[in-house]
Amino acid sequence: MATASAAAQPKPQEAEAACLQSFELYESESTFYIFGTNSDKTLWRLLKIDRSETPELDIDECSTVYTETEYQELLNDLDEDHRSTGGVKFVTKFYGIIGFVKFLGPFYMLIITELRKIGEIFDHPVYQVTKTSMVELANSKSRSSFLSSKDENRYKKILNTLDLRKDFFFCYSYPIMRSLQKNLTDPQEGWLLYESTFVWNEFLTRRIRNCLRSTLWTVALVYGFFKQDKFAISGKDVMFTLIARRSRHYAGTRYLKRGVNKKGRVANDVETEQIVYEAVTRPTEVSSVVQNRGSIPLFWSQDTSKLHIKPDITLHAEKDKNYEATKLHFENLRKRYGNPIIILNLIKTRERRESILRREFDKAIRIINEFDSEENHLRFLHWDLHKNSQGKPTNVLDVLLKVAFRALRLTEFFYCQVAPPSESETAHWPALLNSHDPYCCDESNSDISQEDISGSSDSSGNGTAEDKPETSELPQLKPPIFQKGVLRTNCIDCLDRTNVAQYAYGLAALGHQLHALGCVESPELGLGAPLAHHLMHFYERMGDTLAVQYSGSAAHNKIFSAKRGHLKLFIRSQEFFRTLQRHYSNACIDANKQAAINLFLGYFQPEQGNPALWELESSSEEHNNEPLDHTGDNPIPKVKSEGSLLCVSNASISGGSNELLNGAQPDVINELQPSKMESDLVDENEISQPFESEVSNLRYTPTVSDNHIHHVPDSQFDYCNGSGDSNFLDPEWLSNSGNSSDERSIAISSPDAHRSTENVISAITPGTMENQVAEVQNLPQHFVQWVNDGDTFWF
Repeated sequence: MATASAAAQPKPQEAEAACLQSFELYESESTFYIFGTNSDKTLWRLLKIDRSETPELDIDECSTVYTETEYQELLNDLDEDHRSTGGVKFVTKFYGIIGFVKFLGPFYMLIITELRKIGEIFDHPVYQVTKTSMVELANSKSRSSFLSSKDENRYKKILNTLDLRKDFFFCYSYPIMRSLQKNLTDPQEGWLLYESTFVWNEFLTRRIRNCLRSTLWTVALVYGFFKQDKFAISGKDVMFTLIARRSRHYAGTRYLKRGVNKKGRVANDVETEQIVYEAVTRPTEVSSVVQNRGSIPLFWSQDTSKLHIKPDITLHAEKDKNYEATKLHFENLRKRYGNPIIILNLIKTRERRESILRREFDKAIRIINEFDSEENHLRFLHWDLHKNSQGKPTNVLDVLLKVAFRALRLTEFFYCQVAPPSESETAHWPALLNSHDPYCCDESNSDISQEDISGSSDSSGNGTAEDKPETSELPQLKPPIFQKGVLRTNCIDCLDRTNVAQYAYGLAALGHQLHALGCVESPELGLGAPLAHHLMHFYERMGDTLAVQYSGSAAHNKIFSAKRGHLKLFIRSQEFFRTLQRHYSNACIDANKQAAINLFLGYFQPEQGNPALWELESSSEEHNNEPLDHTGDNPIPKVKSEGSLLCVSNASISGGSNELLNGAQPDVINELQPSKMESDLVDENEISQPFESEVSNLRYTPTVSDNHIHHVPDSQFDYCNGSGDSNFLDPEWLSNSGNSSDERSIAISSPDAHRSTENVISAITPGTMENQVAEVQNLPQHFVQWVNDGDTFWF
């Protein structure tokens, strides 16, 4: 039998076997049998799981590949072999193993029993989990010893409060946990994919991956947001995809996960990617751009013991006087995305709570830059979005677009031509058509890419439809563009204000993406363009989804609502109710949800003789400041191996109440230096070291100085106090409503360019007013939907 302790080399997997997508579960008294097959059921594989009471999983994978006829014959033979104990019985059909979990008693297997297709990338379907099941592996004989265990049942209930039916998605054959640029420039398969920051079931799948040395039977779940739609632009259908990937490191709920931990991981760390390509069977050109959000990387917390809607912020400066964790966080981002790292900090300057963090964050950035090489200097802009939106909320979009264009000039975006796979290679994604090393191309192609970013009418570098030879079957060969660096946006929660800024950056990038694809003549999209309104809907939905995950309510979207012309009365009413909903979730639900996340991600592993989870998690201090680490003497080791990405509970991992925790209640291109192996232990609320293997595989990363930052007196630095402070643009220019003649890339072109800003932004018409009156009549129905689903009142 293959066990976790067996030292076997990774075995090669057949290309076809990597496409197993459907599974059938059978049981006998002593064994579970899983038959897996590909989409057209031309081949079958067999997996056996021992049901006897053992301290570790005992799993055996049959090396034989069966035809459908052979599979039926094998099933009949197994039934005959177990006839004396009742034969082999069919249990369920499912679509992938999420993983295995153990509390105090037996192992449980989490499986996907229903799914829904939500889109596709290069003909690779993307699925959302819609129903799961938790299958107990113990047989009838061993089950009796723990059947009445109250602690075992409570752990099961806690885990079930994490609703896997919402916002978990996966793809059998495309690594959706990685960005398009990483997948095309540095393709990976199997084991390494599960080391990604964004695979939430890395811990749950570790046992089976260690046993089998492959990922053939599991799926890699991503938690976040996925939405896809077609746009008609200049006679072309363009596929637009927006993906948000939530990090599994330092993950949790709003007040229980704040700031940074000592490994440099931050709360609410989300990568957002927008992908654009022509909606044809074999697209030849693709583009994507990535941005990031995350909590302010300092040690800070908020006291939720009192019923305050806005609890005070406590800064724990004594934990990291030299900002080592902050520095580690930005080194992590640099390994993931390259240079430059651009920080857009949107918190308030005049409010007592937020101004404390603003001053400390600015101090940390300046000290880090003082002791780092100029090449690694952090670019930053501190800009009080709230103060600047007081007069006319939508005016902030003009300013944020200026920032977005300037940031885009520094990071660029990803564009390339691709060679579609042949018919025999449909299981693989396209490859770069031209094999230039991106970093060899950067210098020679810098003029081309910069002209495109600056909105130049000279499109010789990226070409438009007019540049393509009509007689050629293939498009004119154009050099690729590679994104280097990332825009990192934050406010306090990294939800509401952050989402507005991310929309502005997405809009600025979309114009350049479409221009690079030859769909539009100008790379500049105006706020009044129909496409801008469509994009706003995408980002608003993403913002609501991420906000519900982290805070329990949809996002505060008053700027988007004002842009649509909603009346102030309705905007204020919606904001008020969302504030109440968020406060209720934070006070009554989040502790239970945090406990479920800790179990799912392996931050807490129950052990006989150790304190139970509900005995430890009684305050936000334990969630926020002291990471859980109760792995005991038998942590699950990580084993490096090869394998193929494949598919991944009767209990839906779905909602619950705080009584479960209440003791009184009953139940890029390869980097110059390869990254180090991650730790084998679950440590400091993390499953792995800060720099996982996938992080270092895309973009060039200059050598980071190992010098430690020594404590520097405050007097040596001038901290920001104004409404805007930056080292990569002029705040005075930013506040100017006009467009500088030498900053053509900042100008926002639109058919209404000669109208006043006020008229273009407002767009409040009598028809719009009538629509709002109609919405009042439907308010009770929307209110019920909001209460039941955490959805928005209107879009």
